[in-house]
Amino acid sequence: MIKKLLIANRGEIAVRIIRACRELGIETVAVYSEADRESLHVELADEAVCIGKAPSTQSYLNMESIMSAAVSCGVDAIHPGVGFLSENARFVELCEQCNIIFVGPPSDVIKRMGNKAQARQTMIEAGVKVIPGYDGTITQCEEGMSVAQNIGYPVIIKAALGGGGKGMRVAYNEDEFENAFNLAQNESKQAFGDERMYIERFVLNPRHIEIQIMADNYGNVVSLGERDCSIQRNHQKMIEESPSVVVSDSKRVEMADMAIKAAKAADYTNAGTVEFLLERTGEFFFMEMNTRIQVEHPVTEMVTGIDMIKEQIRIASGEKLSVSQKDIEVKGHAIECRINAEDPLHGFMPCPGHISNLYMPGGNGVRIDTSIYNGCDITPYYDSMLAKIIVHGKDRKEAISKMKRALGEIVIEGITSNVDYQYDILCDKVFESGHFDINFLEEFSANYSGN
Repeated sequence: MIKKLLIANRGEIAVRIIRACRELGIETVAVYSEADRESLHVELADEAVCIGKAPSTQSYLNMESIMSAAVSCGVDAIHPGVGFLSENARFVELCEQCNIIFVGPPSDVIKRMGNKAQARQTMIEAGVKVIPGYDGTITQCEEGMSVAQNIGYPVIIKAALGGGGKGMRVAYNEDEFENAFNLAQNESKQAFGDERMYIERFVLNPRHIEIQIMADNYGNVVSLGERDCSIQRNHQKMIEESPSVVVSDSKRVEMADMAIKAAKAADYTNAGTVEFLLERTGEFFFMEMNTRIQVEHPVTEMVTGIDMIKEQIRIASGEKLSVSQKDIEVKGHAIECRINAEDPLHGFMPCPGHISNLYMPGGNGVRIDTSIYNGCDITPYYDSMLAKIIVHGKDRKEAISKMKRALGEIVIEGITSNVDYQYDILCDKVFESGHFDINFLEEFSANYSGN
């Protein structure tokens, strides 16, 4: 069993991992930037090491500093959390070279599934249906335009090594292509240091459905059900729920079987998410596989009762999965809202600042994952997410009511947040009906006045 673990991350996910480790009796080492010196994850960990200045390129993306901290503290393992280096194959290779356990899949799997063109080919060979697209990567706009013409508009341009909605743009016709390609490529360079792009057909008006899988080192793979992540803005998820109201029992089995097939084709181990686009006809396509724990993993934990972080650590320690497929039962309905320091009335502008007064909700079926506290500073250097509010109810109607109640109790003074915006989404008749797709927020925001 792992005895000492370093968390190569910050914020709520670092706090989440530290708490799981404490319950497992594992010592923890936090790393932090100069801007995060007084952060909650630093206070909660058994040890803490400063790894650099505020910019993430000089701290949380600095592989050498993190590995130096891991070696000097004598850790057995590193958990990457989400974002930053969580899907960086080079970082995993460094862990492997230093004989430090990486809590996640091996570097070769991350390489294969992180490259969208390679992942696509792996899925085709496994018999998993993929979105029509180009079987390769592109660096030149002119070449991309030719590919787009062959595929047929609209197309989506994606960073080949991207994730988290970064480096993605849609072109609905040839006139839009050049600008969309350049914007996506520039964002890819900044976020991932890579200019290779991937182009595929843009599926109009789908639902974004993802299947959570867990796999051990002994060939056992299970599905923990699906999450509906269709409430998103600019490919960034805002509200997630499980189960999805549009996925029938038979479709659920079909999608789960396909996700397990995808995981086995990739020789996958640990926690992973297979993402699909589901059309209104019921046809679905493999989109990508996230080779890490997801921000929205709590909704799956709420409906299955499985602690996914602990399961990740056990698998990384060489243990078999603690559950088989027949043991997994989805009970009730869970919803997660991401509370961000941003202003929905002014283009979702980030709103860093000082939290002068804070109150978070509680009560039956309400979970708060956060690292903020009364009197803390929200810096401009990192993601604007302040907290995740997760609720569980006997059905979707009760879960929505519970989330409304929870959002109505939140007090965050000193900065602007999207709490009211989230509340208004939950009150929207289209959202309540469940008959929406990934374009919902675009239409909702266009008419949003905050009243």
